[in-house]
Amino acid sequence: MTQPAIKIDGRPFALGKRIGKGGEGEVFAVENKPDGAVKIYKDELRAKREPKVRAMVLADLADTTKLVAFPAAIATDGKGGFLGFLMRLVSGYRPIHELYGPKSRKAHFPKADYRFLVRAALNVSNAVVKVHQSGCVIGDFNHSGVLVSNEATVSLIDADSFQYSRDGKLFPCVVGVPDFTPPELHGADLSTIRRTEAHDNFGLAVAIFHLLAMGKHPYAGRFAGGDISMSDAIAQHRFAFSQLRTSETRTTPPPGSVSLKDFPPQIAAAFEAAFGRNPAARPSAATWATLMKELEQALSHCGKVRTHYYPSAASSCLWCRVAGRSGVDMFPDLLGPTPQIAPGGSFDIERIAAQFAAIKLPDPASLLPTWSGQITTASEAVAAANRASMGHRALGAIALIAAVGGFLAAVNFAIVWIGIGIFGLIRFFGGPVEQAPFKTAYSDADNRVRSLQQGFVDRLGLSELVTVKADVETWIRAYRNLDHDLAQNIQKLKASRETRKREEYLDRFLIRRARIAGIGAAKTATLASYGIETAADIKSNAVRAVPGFGEAMTAKLLAWRKTHEDRFTYNSTPDASDVQAENAVRANWAAKRNDLQTKIRSALAALQTGPQQITTRARNGDPALLDALAKRAQAAHDLKTLGLPVPAAVPFTVKARQAPSPGTPPRPAPTGIAAAPSCPQCGSSMRRRTARKGHRAGNQFWGCTRYPTCRGTRN
Repeated sequence: MTQPAIKIDGRPFALGKRIGKGGEGEVFAVENKPDGAVKIYKDELRAKREPKVRAMVLADLADTTKLVAFPAAIATDGKGGFLGFLMRLVSGYRPIHELYGPKSRKAHFPKADYRFLVRAALNVSNAVVKVHQSGCVIGDFNHSGVLVSNEATVSLIDADSFQYSRDGKLFPCVVGVPDFTPPELHGADLSTIRRTEAHDNFGLAVAIFHLLAMGKHPYAGRFAGGDISMSDAIAQHRFAFSQLRTSETRTTPPPGSVSLKDFPPQIAAAFEAAFGRNPAARPSAATWATLMKELEQALSHCGKVRTHYYPSAASSCLWCRVAGRSGVDMFPDLLGPTPQIAPGGSFDIERIAAQFAAIKLPDPASLLPTWSGQITTASEAVAAANRASMGHRALGAIALIAAVGGFLAAVNFAIVWIGIGIFGLIRFFGGPVEQAPFKTAYSDADNRVRSLQQGFVDRLGLSELVTVKADVETWIRAYRNLDHDLAQNIQKLKASRETRKREEYLDRFLIRRARIAGIGAAKTATLASYGIETAADIKSNAVRAVPGFGEAMTAKLLAWRKTHEDRFTYNSTPDASDVQAENAVRANWAAKRNDLQTKIRSALAALQTGPQQITTRARNGDPALLDALAKRAQAAHDLKTLGLPVPAAVPFTVKARQAPSPGTPPRPAPTGIAAAPSCPQCGSSMRRRTARKGHRAGNQFWGCTRYPTCRGTRN
């Protein structure tokens, strides 16, 4: 269909193809103007929109920045009647919400990792800075108005809806999206409100939170008081991720979420302020730009998954942790792990297992220092207890004598003398020395000895060797099962092909693009926050677990899924994705094999050299332990002096290191005994390095052995 000719700045142009359609009108390409597009308003809106658009064009706002598609020229019909405006054509960009979830990101930004998202957040902040510098307020800030390119550059569109003032006349923004509207505007008539930068700062913070928290909305959580709408949660200041106001918000984040603790303190504080109760405290766009720049420069690289970059403030890889808890890898390595050739030549597991079995660890009893002194006298505590006992007996004897004499001399006071006599008997026959303090003293001395013994063998490295030996046994079993595991995984992959293909097909249909009655932008944001992004994610139990989604809403979503599922046709012919999936399984298998080889070789070397090193170190003894042994011997002698039994000695056994809690990285193979710590980022071993520059130049520190792949350090 041929589009009618229009005039731009009075010059005729022909409209090209329609490239967009919305509630206010349509957007067309312009022939012979490849960098421009024209927005044509609906007939009934032209009179209302014309004054603001003309004011923006007269102010030359389009020349102030390339980050915003401001109206650049007036578009009219042949008679000069207002139609709309010319703006910069933003091509090759997609709405920023396509970056949030892992599925839409995989489809539209397959190469984007977390660095990309942080850079996009930085660029969005800079774009909002430009808007405010132009004298505009966005007002209706939402992710549909923010477009992102494959280079993470950003462009803001729908600039004609911005609030703008010229020559004392205010041209307001009269619309807003609930999940981006600040608390103070919920329930207000937006057509009568003068928007401020503080309002934009709220919407910007929501967009940045979406980017950094993988599509989670800051107010999408479970309120302890029952299900409430997104609008109510925002209006009531129930920031689900708050660390400072948990008792006030009474809202918990969705499962599998990041935490504010995973970010640098200044970013966590910025989110607390942005979603707090004081609008004036919200960080400005310029502040967010600075924070995003700092975050971009402080990202760590995971040592296990090459596509994982995460805030260095997190104790370990954030995305490995999220994947372990939710089963969803936010940044999957689509090529699979790159197998590294394990050093050391050929690897004969049975020969190595035989070498391992031949290794004998030192007997702890032969390493522990022994005390050879003699105790010939009881402690002062025993003497004091005996003196006290004798004093009691003497006092009792005196009381008995006084009672007898008094009774004979003054029988009328018999009741008094009988009382004194009873007191004397109790004192004289009051029993032996109090035993409890001496039993407690021995128990304390024995516990002290055992604690020091454990510390001694820990310092020697024996506890480490015991742990390593247990690890090697586990690793050898795992290595022997590798081929069986590979065959099983490939068999499962083939058996589940139809299900996998069906899920891949359903993943094409994003809920955000669907038109489902009763499920608008806010509910879509809530679903995405709970990991329900496409038709494939819609399962009865998963939807019912989302706050605010009862049987009726669940039925609507299931019906929508079924309409797409019914169109699925299974094709059993193998395709490229099957090869890719099997290659990924084999690559994982190869990576596990090489990792096990490296760990087993390293551990075996430590076990072969460790016993001799431990024996040599043990000769240095431990003065504190010898002193504790002497004190225990004294406590035992005191018990014997008092005629009390000494508890039987319990043989000392080495306690291995405590196993890591679920979800933490497995222990790396050691490179030496009681030497290198583990990397705080990837879990690999570390080695001593010398700082070459900075304020610590010349000083030594622990650096990850996987540098430069991993930049983890310890002082």
